Amino acid sequence: MNVSRRWLEEFLRRPLDARELARILPMLGAPVDAVEPLHCGLGDVVIGLVEQAEPHPNADRLRLCQVNDGSGELRHVVCGAPNVTAGKKYPFAPVGAVLPGDFKIEKRKIRGEPSEGMLCSARELGLGQDHDGILELDTTAAPGTRFLDVMPVDDDRLVVDVTPNRPDLLGHKGVARELSAVLKAPFRLPAVPGSEGMSAPAPKRAEGAVGQTGGVTIAVEDAEGCPRFMAAVLRGVKVGPSPRWLQDRVAAVGMRSINNVVDATNCVMFELNQPMHAYDIARLRGPALVARRATPGEKLVTLDDVERTLDPDMVVIADRGGAVGIAGVMGAAHVEVSADTTEVVLECAYFDPRRIRRARRAVGISSEASHRFERGVDLWGGAEPLRRCIEIIQATGGGRLDGDPVDVWPVPSNPPRIFLRPARVAAVLGLDLPVRTIESCLVAIGATVLAKPDDGRIAVDVPGWRPDLTSEIDLIEEVARVHGYDAFPVELRPYRVPARPDADAELAARRVRRGLVALGLFESQSLAFGPAEDPRSVPILNPMAAPEGWLRASLLPGLLRQVEHNWSAHTRDVRLFEIGTTFLAAPDGGRPAETLRVAGVVTGAREPGHWTGGGKGPDYDLWDLKTLFQQAVALAVPGVSCQVEGSTLVARLEGGEVAGSAQRLDAAVPPWAAPVFGFELAIELAPEARRRFRPLPATPAVERDLALVLPAGVTAAAVQGLLARGGGRLLESVDVFDEYRGKGLSGGARSVAFRLTFRDPERTLREEEVEAPIKKALALLEKELGVQLRTA
Repeated sequence: MNVSRRWLEEFLRRPLDARELARILPMLGAPVDAVEPLHCGLGDVVIGLVEQAEPHPNADRLRLCQVNDGSGELRHVVCGAPNVTAGKKYPFAPVGAVLPGDFKIEKRKIRGEPSEGMLCSARELGLGQDHDGILELDTTAAPGTRFLDVMPVDDDRLVVDVTPNRPDLLGHKGVARELSAVLKAPFRLPAVPGSEGMSAPAPKRAEGAVGQTGGVTIAVEDAEGCPRFMAAVLRGVKVGPSPRWLQDRVAAVGMRSINNVVDATNCVMFELNQPMHAYDIARLRGPALVARRATPGEKLVTLDDVERTLDPDMVVIADRGGAVGIAGVMGAAHVEVSADTTEVVLECAYFDPRRIRRARRAVGISSEASHRFERGVDLWGGAEPLRRCIEIIQATGGGRLDGDPVDVWPVPSNPPRIFLRPARVAAVLGLDLPVRTIESCLVAIGATVLAKPDDGRIAVDVPGWRPDLTSEIDLIEEVARVHGYDAFPVELRPYRVPARPDADAELAARRVRRGLVALGLFESQSLAFGPAEDPRSVPILNPMAAPEGWLRASLLPGLLRQVEHNWSAHTRDVRLFEIGTTFLAAPDGGRPAETLRVAGVVTGAREPGHWTGGGKGPDYDLWDLKTLFQQAVALAVPGVSCQVEGSTLVARLEGGEVAGSAQRLDAAVPPWAAPVFGFELAIELAPEARRRFRPLPATPAVERDLALVLPAGVTAAAVQGLLARGGGRLLESVDVFDEYRGKGLSGGARSVAFRLTFRDPERTLREEEVEAPIKKALALLEKELGVQLRTA
């Protein structure tokens, strides 16, 4: 979608900066792909007053002009335009000025007479194709005034990437509405020059599926493909070139100016996202416009002079003699508005997006109209575009409205209503917004809200231009978007642990990711497309590019391309890993086999340089690869051992199947780079053991160390068991921390030191509560195992 900065300024009644718009719009979900300056190279052009114009003595078609450019001296200018008149003002490019096309004005002689500058036509200024005469200016500005100050034609075209779910952003009003919500500034439709006092009536609802306006029959025979059809008749219209303001408006969005009627329909399309069509009534049979299905084998010559065979599934606009347009795609050539047209019927309709998409594909035409109808225009808002188009045509070509416009709507409906719970907004966003703030966010996008205090909900009537809003969660997302993502707190807040555990694949990937990041590797993410790397690679039916025509069978080639990309930027030290799915074709032609895998590549210095050391360490070698691979195997497929097979490290499962391998990779290594080593592994999806939460103790522990003499044959584990049994309920743990063999101990005995930890979770223990269980445990040890307390 091409968006004009000046057009938006007229909506918002305030100056805008293109760079600031390019920053704001992506935050609203509409990334700006480019900002293209328009007519910014006219800064050298000034207003010139022709004080004298005489025939050239040496050329019949040239004239000698004396031009006042505000410098205090008259400039001698040779001009070949027939419309130059003394006393009139024109754009003047003095010597040294540079015009569009990098055309520099120089002083030169033309047929023997000096020329000190140039009086400019619209074409020479890049403002149109008119080259027959100099652009005459109706202005009171003094000679020498900058042309751009008098004629503000400089603009910026923003190329906005509009996603399919946001058709409202395909019109300037939709973009202005978004900016109004963020900038807290009101917006309204720009005034139409010359339309003061004009007001078109609202369309009058017809009964049933047939209506009349200005003697033209409007009918809907295919209510599924065309649920609503509005029309208006204008008579006495003078078709001709559009005024400058209308030409500039359509040119700003990349459209070619045709005439005032067609430009009016295009202007409304880019302004209100409602494609419209104008027909010459004199060429309509009936006269009538009927929305129906195409008949089998029906043919139509479209505006591009190509004869097309229509499909019965297509919606067509027809008169009493046959089709006059493929609905929502392109009209017919024989009913288009021309310079001879004086009576016009305007079509403003809603067409089913799916039917338009199928029709567009079938005939191979992609137009600005089909682009909008496919995504969905406002079913409930067609009256405003129709009245707007009438206003522009009457302001630029005159004419009178013949009767009230008609609205044929066989099955009327209302915009959907969604109920929103403020409590749910707080639960999802983690931010307790006041109801007034929630309502203001929804009103800003054009919704109608009605609070229902009895049940704590807000009734929201969704605007017709937002077909993507279908449920409560959609409204919550809008509240977050309009409120501003950057307005949310950054600290971590309490949250509820979900009852449903994460998928095994996610748990395994998380385990491997954390481990490899801890080893110093950086994660890379790439598309799952690439060249055929394996005989079993899966081809893609509609690839984005020829080199990316297959689903990847391995992760390593993609990582190796990332290494080469780093080398192209003279980055020598690379440590990358990727976790992703690989695909292999099934032998029976079934669904491809998908495997979650991890791969890593390293090259260059083993450790990055640091100011505390003497520079970077040594480069990665095979021993580093072995260590890295073993650690990756322990993360991805625990319990599997690695072995060397030739020059490759291999990890095999119990059945002998290869789980992964590691080796030096073949690559076009620059002379200043180091060898590349890599590994790739399948990730085992065994579920992890569930961890239980245990709170940290809030009371102090009491520890006692016991040095016990264990006779030969008595194990420390047996002693631990008796200590635990005799220690009572307050004994928290028994740990071994020392062993002694040697002098003072006979008969193979040994001294083992145990640490007993006692704790009460609710209070601090007293001395006697610890000593009593210790005595009991010592008595039990001596009786059953012959273990005694060491006294020396």
